[in-house]
Amino acid sequence: MRRQDVKARLAEGVSLETHISANPSNTKEWIVFFKKNGGRSFFLVDDQEQVESFADLNLLIAELSAMGLNIAEVHF
Repeated sequence: MRRQDVKARLAEGVSLETHISANPSNTKEWIVFFKKNGGRSFFLVDDQEQVESFADLNLLIAELSAMGLNIAEVHF
């Protein structure tokens, strides 16, 4: 799910269960996924549909906040 899709869904009132997890291919980076009802999950991806990863957890939290999210569960 791209950033603009996250913002659009939040504007529509859709609730996204947000999870931050260590990147399995590089445990020094973080990735984000969203759980929707029905058990479906979506990763935060860039415009090329590649999963985005973040080296700094604080910057990631700021990015999520800028998208309009205010709750995220961190898994480490």
